[in-house]
Amino acid sequence: MTTHAGVHEKGTFSVSDLLGNTRKSENFEKAGAIALFIGVARGETLEGEKVQKLTLEAYEEKANEVLAKICDDLSQKPGIVDVQIHHLLGEFNVGEDLVYVLVAGSHRKDVFPVLREAVERYKSEAPVFKKERVI
Repeated sequence: MTTHAGVHEKGTFSVSDLLGNTRKSENFEKAGAIALFIGVARGETLEGEKVQKLTLEAYEEKANEVLAKICDDLSQKPGIVDVQIHHLLGEFNVGEDLVYVLVAGSHRKDVFPVLREAVERYKSEAPVFKKERVI
């Protein structure tokens, strides 16, 4: 399993795994800040309908490639020590974790803009597809 990016079946990757990966990264001693985004299953659609369940699927090989490239690109920015994006796949109830995005950097001012960019990029570039089951 790749340590900095990828798609994982629900239940096989956690926030603890994410933080463990970061703490083991070769430049972690340079980090002074870790910012974390956790995407969760929302309880209503953009149209206001109630969501019962959410199913996430991906073109896994391509998704792994895209997520790794985003992390590699963003890791080159000044002051950035580690970037990780891990997307979960499977069936989810409202409120369950769907995606983890982590950025570690030298200072807090370095990590927030990169975290935002990582989230925007995975949303627009990664071939991960969601199907909402509405009530």
